[in-house]
Amino acid sequence: MANHKSAIKRHRQSEKRRQRNASTKSNLKTIIRKVTEAAVAGKADEAQTSLKKAISLLDKAVTRKVLHRNNASRKISRLVKAAGAVQPK
Repeated sequence: MANHKSAIKRHRQSEKRRQRNASTKSNLKTIIRKVTEAAVAGKADEAQTSLKKAISLLDKAVTRKVLHRNNASRKISRLVKAAGAVQPK
């Protein structure tokens, strides 16, 4: 454990950030799973609404430096491709 006052503060800050990033990543995984499940099930309208939310969350994650912009861009591209390939039933 840290001994200096500044190191203790730095540890506190990094712990807060770690927890916030973990929460954000968990939410991202959930919404991405919703998009892919809707796409596989053939639910085009549900896939599109989930896709819109997923894109928003991925962009926010990039802004907050949780994800690298290329990583988020790659995920968005794959989700759009999957949601676009769904034939409405």
